[in-house]
Amino acid sequence: MRESLVNRDVVARTASESEYEILPHVNLIGLGGRSIFDRGASALMPLVDEIAALRDKHPMVIGVGGGTRVRHTISVALDLGLPTGGVAQLVGAMEECNAVFLNALLAKHGSIQMPRDHFWEMSLYIDNGMIPVVISIPPYHFWEPPPEKGPLPAHGSDFGLFMLAEVLGMKRVIFVKDQDGLFDRDPALHDDAKLIPRATLAELEKNMPRELILDELLFEAWKHARHVKRVQIVNGLVPGQLSRALAGEDVGTVLTKEKSA
Repeated sequence: MRESLVNRDVVARTASESEYEILPHVNLIGLGGRSIFDRGASALMPLVDEIAALRDKHPMVIGVGGGTRVRHTISVALDLGLPTGGVAQLVGAMEECNAVFLNALLAKHGSIQMPRDHFWEMSLYIDNGMIPVVISIPPYHFWEPPPEKGPLPAHGSDFGLFMLAEVLGMKRVIFVKDQDGLFDRDPALHDDAKLIPRATLAELEKNMPRELILDELLFEAWKHARHVKRVQIVNGLVPGQLSRALAGEDVGTVLTKEKSA
């Protein structure tokens, strides 16, 4: 107990092969900011109805992205010379706007907007049949690590939701986007882009697409993760894809930590 907790030998001796899973039965669903919220009612309202219909079948937490307002906010923040941690705080504030909007739409179905770092309340909400709505940016407050290049926060929304799932012991994260999944090239720019329907993390690392629909840092963190086993990307503009994903179907793109037996 008197040894330094940053000593590598101490860390090695205290390493564990297992950790307690706090919410292993809960699904984390991420609704894209630009891909879903920015499209307005035509994209969001069908998903609201779908989530409401699913609430009694699948315990879930809904994470929201900030969308185009995030880019506008970052532009202003950089003009003002704010440090990276300050920029991350403002990005989280923009996501809270979308959390308020989604909570208002889901309120009659028992949703609740969770303050950005009140993780200890999440199980209480879920056990009472509620749908917690959270922001995606990690709640580091002003302690966002300095990035290797430039002033932009390295930890984006997709990474933040992945880390939330990992810390709370969730096994599955479903990202709801405006594309059919992960492609080998950006389908918006390349007509010959091919969908990657299924891959393991190791397989993806061997041939990582240059244009990713998820934060690249997510895959780097996943190498060392212990709880999240499955990351799925579905098209939220296609009715029923989220329902099928929650039912365990391999729709969209299914990424797994290891190859299934």
